[in-house]
Amino acid sequence: MTRPAQVASPVRRMMGASLLAAGLAALSGPAWAEGEVIRAHGISTFGNLKYGPDFPHLDYVNPDAPKGGEISIWAFGSFDSMHPYTIKGRAAGLSTVFFESLLTGTADEIGSGYCLLCESLEYPEDRSWVIFHLRPEAKFSDGTPLTAEDVEFSYQTFKEKGLSSFRTELAKKVESVEVIDPHTIKFNFAAGIPTRDLPMDVGGIPVFSKAHYIANNRDFEANSLEPLLGSGAYVLGRMDVGKTVVYTYDPDYWGADLPINRGRSNFASLRIEYYADYNAAFEGFKGGSYTFRNEASSKIWATGYEFPAVQSGFVKRVALPDGSKATGQAFALNLRRDQFQDRRVREAIGLMFNFEWSNETLFYGIYQRVNSFWENTDMAAEGLPGADELALLEPLADLLPPGVLDQPAALAPVSGERQLDRKNLRRASTLLDEAGWDNVGNDGMRRNAAGETLRIEFLNDSQTFDRVINPYVENLRRLGVDAVHVRVDNAEAENRERPPAYDFDVVTTFMQTGYVPGSELRQFFGSETADSSTFNKMGLKNEAVDRLIDAVMAAESEEQMKTAVRALDRVLRAEMFWVPQWYKATHTVAYYDMYEHPDPLPPYDLGHLDFWWYNAEKAEKLKADGAF
Repeated sequence: MTRPAQVASPVRRMMGASLLAAGLAALSGPAWAEGEVIRAHGISTFGNLKYGPDFPHLDYVNPDAPKGGEISIWAFGSFDSMHPYTIKGRAAGLSTVFFESLLTGTADEIGSGYCLLCESLEYPEDRSWVIFHLRPEAKFSDGTPLTAEDVEFSYQTFKEKGLSSFRTELAKKVESVEVIDPHTIKFNFAAGIPTRDLPMDVGGIPVFSKAHYIANNRDFEANSLEPLLGSGAYVLGRMDVGKTVVYTYDPDYWGADLPINRGRSNFASLRIEYYADYNAAFEGFKGGSYTFRNEASSKIWATGYEFPAVQSGFVKRVALPDGSKATGQAFALNLRRDQFQDRRVREAIGLMFNFEWSNETLFYGIYQRVNSFWENTDMAAEGLPGADELALLEPLADLLPPGVLDQPAALAPVSGERQLDRKNLRRASTLLDEAGWDNVGNDGMRRNAAGETLRIEFLNDSQTFDRVINPYVENLRRLGVDAVHVRVDNAEAENRERPPAYDFDVVTTFMQTGYVPGSELRQFFGSETADSSTFNKMGLKNEAVDRLIDAVMAAESEEQMKTAVRALDRVLRAEMFWVPQWYKATHTVAYYDMYEHPDPLPPYDLGHLDFWWYNAEKAEKLKADGAF
């Protein structure tokens, strides 16, 4: 079971092309050089681009896919904003769909960004600056031209008023921005910082209309139900605030015929229906209120798909391969809390979550355990550190948690078939005794020298997670931990998890990392943003981690990067601020049988809202047969 989340995460747009398709690129597509300056149709982190300058379309799309029809999905909770780049309010799912960036990634390679709003870019070998040449035909959805001045204004706005952790990073990177002419803009990067990812970072910033922003007296830091004006393929169709939002394809979309876009944005409309809880959403799907479901509940997947629409063939239930990295889903411990300062306490808490029992009893055996922040990639730390990792780790020896240098990489504890694993209980008891929580009262709760209980609250806004958290709480209470499960609604959970409140002990979150990790590492794990980041839920402040993040970002080759990532992964895991949960290497999806998709799918994206398409004949038959 995956924790229900909003449909789209704005951080992906804001952290640039390196997050949209991060990693090492593949084969062909050379750029051409003029002296020491490279000019090309895209840029790759380390290698060459897969697609050459004259590619007709992406390999994984159907360039002849028909256009039209609607696909509808569900989202959790509600929304009261169409502005995804502020912490105020709750932005509607997919509300980043209005915006495009200079560069965009693909779903079949990693570490590459291709020109979208630009037609070419140029940069020196040291990547100390980058010039983007914009497409003259690019325009906003109101028909006005998109110019370099809009790009510069968008950059400055994100720098001054974007999410605090993001603008902190952005301010470090760029020394200056020059609008050379209406279709040319240059970013000069700051000296003394790694430049490897910077062209893709600035190339991934969403672009919106300066004129529209000023004319409507917009405030970037305020939430609003009126979206900023963008250039994307979809515009706002209709909305019922907090309940339904529909995005419609812009028939005048300027970029429809670009090779990077052929076979994509195939639906005439994208609809999202909001539900207060997971079970209500499933009932809505069964009744035809929406048409596509990416099933996150293992229980529902195993036992719930016996309803008439499935039995009659109206609804398809399929497992599709997913080659992407695990999401880093985990319980995060709030290190801002006094009770979590001792690493032994954190380790004891982790020992009491029985994944093996949960997987067999609750999840029908469909999941695998997450051990690494780079699970399901070749960048996960394994065994003892090799000489290459030690070269990075040994200079940090005084800053490292125990065992990093001379023990195998930390793995999630293995438990037995019973809910309470006695061996792990004994080990956890020893750790808490050593940490000073050794005074057990008549109520069975452990206390410290001051007489305080080891109080831990699990903050949860998902009904489907009750059956996961409640047994975990029971196990912790058997250990003598004063653990409780606190159920709140989506709005309260968001408010309590966000800065500056951070009003929680334990929450479920996603600790996302990239295939070619970059500045997002500082937002998720860096000390500088620990008290301002929306993503560093645990509030990690660790000098060794900060220095290893610098090493990852400074890597000049794929092998150097992977070595630094493995070293970082090793240290993060040893700090035990998370209790890793689970992942699966398949997309478990159900949908009314009126959609088609490329076969095979690309490895890094299901793409149901992007490059799937609507089969009008099948849809008419479903309607005629009474499926809706």
